Amino acid sequence: MLSIIQAAGWPIWLLIACSVVALALIVERLYQLRASRVAPPALIDEVLTVTRSSLPAGDVIDKLAQNSTLGQVLAAGLRSVVAEPRITEEALRQAVENAGRTAVHQTERYLTALGTIASAAPLLGLFGTIIGMIEIFGSQSPTGESNPAQLAHGISIALYNTALGLLVAIPSLMFHRYFRTRVEYFQLTMELAAARLVPHLLRFTVRGPKAP
Repeated sequence: MLSIIQAAGWPIWLLIACSVVALALIVERLYQLRASRVAPPALIDEVLTVTRSSLPAGDVIDKLAQNSTLGQVLAAGLRSVVAEPRITEEALRQAVENAGRTAVHQTERYLTALGTIASAAPLLGLFGTIIGMIEIFGSQSPTGESNPAQLAHGISIALYNTALGLLVAIPSLMFHRYFRTRVEYFQLTMELAAARLVPHLLRFTVRGPKAP
């Protein structure tokens, strides 16, 4: 590996840095974008069961918010009703939607950086290829003779950087699209859960004018 890095020249260090960052982002997103951490399938049913007859206590709502990203959205709706029993349907939906936007933003974290690496890696590989071509042309002397060592070094720079650029870009692009699909799925799941929760919570709101 060290011999390859030496043969590829200094441009390969940019690609190595991109590969390390991309690997770290992929591992982090694989861990964070698990269903158990974002949107447990049975969570909305559990919340509806617990709140069938009354609103839960504050510590229960806090535990719900700590459960998952979806739990944060559901907890926001519960807190809104607990804090303002006369809350309107529009205000309640707005509170849940605001929490949902924050939750979606959390699930999209680092995806832009990963997509940038997927787009930039081939360009960095092309940059290394150009550096290699410069080395190749530089190996030609004015008399027409060539320097075999410099020629071989230029070819190595061109080929290794091109190959590593693609090696970094292809997995990064694949995981970026995979994560984007996961985020869209979780977003739909949270929207459907919120749509079930809001009518359920409206049963606990106080109707009619406020008492003087």
